[in-house]
Amino acid sequence: MIHVVATGTFDILHPGHLYYLEESRKLGDELSVIVARDANVKHKPRPILPEDQRLQMVQALKPVDHAFLGDLHDMFRPIAEIGPDIITLGFNQHFDEENLRQRLRSRGLNADVARIAGYPGPLASSSKIVEHILKTRGPTPPVGEKE
Repeated sequence: MIHVVATGTFDILHPGHLYYLEESRKLGDELSVIVARDANVKHKPRPILPEDQRLQMVQALKPVDHAFLGDLHDMFRPIAEIGPDIITLGFNQHFDEENLRQRLRSRGLNADVARIAGYPGPLASSSKIVEHILKTRGPTPPVGEKE
């Protein structure tokens, strides 16, 4: 059995996320997804949806067999517990594949690393969706305030 792990923030689910998870699932027999903790998202704006809601949404997706929140202090801990054969990265994830392979090996983890190509369509990132909404709809007042 080939076990695949996909990782990400998964804020505002969109077709690009589904494509990434479907393509990841095709590489193996079982797909586990590690959803980034709110506190660990430092390379881009803070997620709009809280981690428990993002986890719930990912768990509901058809290609996903298991989904977990990441570890607050050690990103490799859940990977060591799962013991995957393959770890997939999305097209826009900030990891360098070779560096990640070396870090995995140094922890005694022999998973291969595969980058999944980008979704072949527009608005394939949460930040682009937010940008598009603001551009086409304009800012809205906070909930409870009148326009």
